[in-house]
Amino acid sequence: MGIAGKVVLGVAAGGAAAALVATVLVPKAKDVLDGRHRQEATYATGSAAKADRSSMPRWLPDGATKVSYLMSTTGGDRLLKASLPEGKLPEGCSSGTPEGAVNLRASWFPSDIPGKATARCGLYNVALVGSDLYGWQDDAVVIAARKAGKTTD
Repeated sequence: MGIAGKVVLGVAAGGAAAALVATVLVPKAKDVLDGRHRQEATYATGSAAKADRSSMPRWLPDGATKVSYLMSTTGGDRLLKASLPEGKLPEGCSSGTPEGAVNLRASWFPSDIPGKATARCGLYNVALVGSDLYGWQDDAVVIAARKAGKTTD
């Protein structure tokens, strides 16, 4: 094989290695980078959740159970799931049209929840499915509320 053949072979091998890195390592790096700005936790009760996290909404009933929470550490995006023993919206929540998008994903937060949301609790959009409350908060809505001087809880 001549020098030209070796160069072509070397370029082809280098291209194959670059393609392998792009298809295997880049998605893994994206997952790691995306995950580093998120915190997820579960709690037995609403009171335990509120005691542990200042970012937990104060309207969450203390008696809520099976609380799952995911938050972005770089903004106001949040997901929340809790079982409500009474099976009704928490005090202070009211009927309302959802504002903002669901910007986070979690295995415990079904993708069809936005279509089921019929109420607002603070800046959270919420859906009550049986006795399970699902809620999300969009950072853009939080920013707009702060600019307007509204409370963010």
